[in-house]
Amino acid sequence: MTRETWLIRGGTVVTMDPARTVRRADVLVRDGRIERVGRLRPPEGAAVLDATDAAVMPGLVQSHVHLCQSLFRGMAEDLPLLRWLRARIWPLEAAHDGRSLYASARLGLAAMMRAGTTAVLDMGTVHDHDAVFEAMRDAGVRGLSGKAMMDRGRGCPARLRESTRESLTQSERLRARWHGAGEGRLGYAYAPRFVLSCSASLLEQTAEAARHHGLLVHSHVAEHASERAAVRRARGAEDLAVLERHGVCGPRAVLAHGVQLGAGELRRAAALGTRLVHCPSANLKLASGIAPLRAMRRAGVRVGLGADGAPCNDRMDLWTEMRLAALLAKVQAADPAAVSAADVLAMATCEGAAVLGLDGEIGSVEPGKRADLLVVRLDALGAAPRADVVTQLVYATTPADVRHVLIDGALRVRDHALVGVDEETIRREAERAARRVRARAGV
Repeated sequence: MTRETWLIRGGTVVTMDPARTVRRADVLVRDGRIERVGRLRPPEGAAVLDATDAAVMPGLVQSHVHLCQSLFRGMAEDLPLLRWLRARIWPLEAAHDGRSLYASARLGLAAMMRAGTTAVLDMGTVHDHDAVFEAMRDAGVRGLSGKAMMDRGRGCPARLRESTRESLTQSERLRARWHGAGEGRLGYAYAPRFVLSCSASLLEQTAEAARHHGLLVHSHVAEHASERAAVRRARGAEDLAVLERHGVCGPRAVLAHGVQLGAGELRRAAALGTRLVHCPSANLKLASGIAPLRAMRRAGVRVGLGADGAPCNDRMDLWTEMRLAALLAKVQAADPAAVSAADVLAMATCEGAAVLGLDGEIGSVEPGKRADLLVVRLDALGAAPRADVVTQLVYATTPADVRHVLIDGALRVRDHALVGVDEETIRREAERAARRVRARAGV
């Protein structure tokens, strides 16, 4: 996509820089990067985006999503985690083909981008993962993704079973093809699903591949008490300890959930540099519990936010996750100051970028950063009167308030509509694909 020169004019810039500066200013975008922030005149040939009565802020970073599950919304209700996986999610994933995976990813990305998501860390299913990368490329999102790696596990359908060698070989093929694609917006992240689906050999060889290529390893940890109990029975230790034993901890590891982690485990994760991702809606819907967010942060763990997947969330927007993250932390700690609006906004922007290892490029409105930016209205009736901008963004903003979205300096959403994309076609194709997948899965 051709990158224009943009002047985003007249907004309240929520920079998310180290000083957390908020000020009235204009933002000049040229060649995909933020060039200047201040009171500016439009350069010759620049296009102007009006940000009057709006915030200009970094794009939202979803640090844990499953684009392959976007078609499964409403198909896996009222089940605990392991039954949810074995009775619904895995059979549905096994029923996917490349065509339905593309439709699923396009649907998920369309909704998330309209709601202000500009970057994702995605975990796919076992097969046909090229289709997800194709959808990410075509949507113009910034994203890291990887096929799910599963070489063992009770209740796993035949189509999701793979040998250790097959899992590693396919992951390497995908890495070679897609890392750095999409004009540099796309990257590969190895994705061993969780301890119960991965042999020791797979975890160790995956960790070594990630070290060799300098890439992330993306997995799940301590999501549900029953999952942890199953890991103890199978491996004789807690899941975090198993991951550490086999090399899947440390500064290249991004682990979703951590709901059941204790204080000592959090200190250990922080000491190793392991990153965690809080997914409050998913944890509530699956009755997994409430992640100890304040304890995570106090231990020094870097924490991002994610909406997880459509069948365990339904609403894949990070505004909901920010609001829930702050409110649940207050209740859990019985302290209204446990986690602030500024804290969770950082988790969705600059800290989320750091979780993905992209904080040198995105996550704040500063000269030199890639122009992944939002213009978000501040004059909605339900948010009046205006007081503190950060508080309003976290507690009173909805996806409908997202006016414009730029990714890598390209305008992807204008006036809350996807640019150059027929949204109705995406929806219709997703509906047809969902019917085919559900029929094949028999659920």
